[in-house]
Amino acid sequence: MDKKILLSTLWVFLTVNFIFCDVFTLMYSEELKQILSGNMGGVKIDQPFLLTFAILMEIPMLMIVLSRVLNDKINRVFNIVAGLLLTVIQGGSLLVGTPTLHYLFFSIVEISTTAFIVWYALNWRSRISG
Repeated sequence: MDKKILLSTLWVFLTVNFIFCDVFTLMYSEELKQILSGNMGGVKIDQPFLLTFAILMEIPMLMIVLSRVLNDKINRVFNIVAGLLLTVIQGGSLLVGTPTLHYLFFSIVEISTTAFIVWYALNWRSRISG
């Protein structure tokens, strides 16, 4: 399989996991109550928080496209940087409050996916060496 197609597909997979984790969170009444109160696990849900969250969620969606269109060298760098950033952020999110079982499950999938993206991009050697 072409490396660009695989990376793009992994970013689609990651994005869908992020979305479904959030949908499941809205289905859990205890978390929904916190969201509606504007404070979730000690984090104030306000306009700056939502803007920051929107920017962070734009990264994997942008990587779906960039993984297909960037030249190999830049593509590799972007996948490593974006993958590392999202791995650290998702891992850090597990340290805020007590994660629900569904959040823990999705986090394991998401961290595994971003870590694989980083590993795959780090080991991407064909056509880049020159």
